[in-house]
Amino acid sequence: MSLSVETLAVTIGDKRLLNEVSVAFASGHVTAILGPNGAGKSTLMACLAGLMQPTGGRVLLDDRPRGDFERRDLARRVGYLPQEADVHWNVDVATLVGLGRFPHRGRWGETPEDRDAVTRAMAATDVGGFAKRGVSTLSGGERARVLLARVLAGEPDWLLADEPLANLDPAHQLDGLDALRRVAAAGAGVIVVLHDLNHAARVADDVLLLRDGRVVAFGPPDQVLTRDLVAATYGVDTHVGVAPGGRRFLIPTERLA
Repeated sequence: MSLSVETLAVTIGDKRLLNEVSVAFASGHVTAILGPNGAGKSTLMACLAGLMQPTGGRVLLDDRPRGDFERRDLARRVGYLPQEADVHWNVDVATLVGLGRFPHRGRWGETPEDRDAVTRAMAATDVGGFAKRGVSTLSGGERARVLLARVLAGEPDWLLADEPLANLDPAHQLDGLDALRRVAAAGAGVIVVLHDLNHAARVADDVLLLRDGRVVAFGPPDQVLTRDLVAATYGVDTHVGVAPGGRRFLIPTERLA
């Protein structure tokens, strides 16, 4: 399983959102995409998910242009969690999570495999306790976890998540990161947009730094999340340290002129 972009470019009006971006993502890895506001992170994710057509370059899935695949096949292989996902009907949580199995269902409807996948996804995101509650009764953080569970239930080869931790409290942020790691450990590729440098240091096998639609750096966290590269990406000075247990941490200290 492979997913890559070659010289990807997106231009809207006179603004270049992505500029000659080339990256090969690895299955079984968590890749964190980082960068300041307007760097092109969500644009790249939308291109990977097939929601935006690039003006140049191409997206390849298993070395084939994404457009060569049938829509149902793509839905089974690539799961996408957008930054803001609306739910337009007040179904219960279990039903909403079960919609993640739709691309897999045949003419006979739900199977035991479907039910097992939904149960696993709800357990991974800690939403089983309110399986019968209506979605409209949930807090923003609870809804975010349910929407992640819906994508996980589809068991895609590639999981794309755009800022999935934005509305979560610290404990559930850590749970979310652990869920992404388990997905990758099972062999799928995970590509996640994050804003927190420490979350990236914790979860990622690879980090992609973007600024102004261009790649600043791509590689393992210890090679990419450095003082110099963070400064080049964000325009801030950063203290990089090592916590007990060997985990790196980063503290932005001041804005650079």
